[in-house]
Amino acid sequence: MTSADQSSWEPVRKVRTYEQVMAQIEQRMLDGLLAPGDRLPSERELSHLLGVSRPSLREALRVLEALGIVEVRPGRGPEGGTVFVGHPGEGFAVLLKMQLALGHFSDTDVLRTRLMLEEWSVADAARNATEADHAALRKILDQMDSSELTAREFNRLDTEFHVRIAQATGNALASYLMSSLRTAIQRQMIDAYERLADWRRSAEEVRTEHREILTAIKEHNVRRAVELVRGHINDFYEVGTA
Repeated sequence: MTSADQSSWEPVRKVRTYEQVMAQIEQRMLDGLLAPGDRLPSERELSHLLGVSRPSLREALRVLEALGIVEVRPGRGPEGGTVFVGHPGEGFAVLLKMQLALGHFSDTDVLRTRLMLEEWSVADAARNATEADHAALRKILDQMDSSELTAREFNRLDTEFHVRIAQATGNALASYLMSSLRTAIQRQMIDAYERLADWRRSAEEVRTEHREILTAIKEHNVRRAVELVRGHINDFYEVGTA
């Protein structure tokens, strides 16, 4: 056998049973055979159809449930069983948070990704946001003016403001990604606030920047809105606030 013949061989990938079960379910989703609200067959029936043990099937379903793909409801009646959820869950945000905690993505990766998402969102909001969107953003800013807020509460409202801008674009995926990213870096941002000698002074600057961003959105000033949000985010990575 020649060296060329030897180099053509590849190691056989060992696939665990529950991964095979997930692969079949995933393929049915991609083929349009499973949709939100659909229900899988009973555990006994599905394990028989797939030719796998019930423990392997349960393992696959637990993973899918943790990812927010299905909801496993107790009981055997019409309300019980494994149902595909009709809205995105928190699985992606949790996974992203753990990946960041393990250092799989650098601060530069996070900054560039956040900038791209935030700049696109604020630009689109400046073009398309409605009066209702403006009112919702203004309400959040009014809540941020409270002197009784803790650093954690202020950060929650800060996150809500940025996510609400993304929602104003009408792009459900963009708003979900924004929410997931902000959830993933929430601990980092709270820690940054609490390390400051006077976080309330920095919070005052943040509120001012937020109101300027909202004004640019209301005036449909796309360029100004993008410039403001870019400076706003860069400030966080320079002095530890956002």
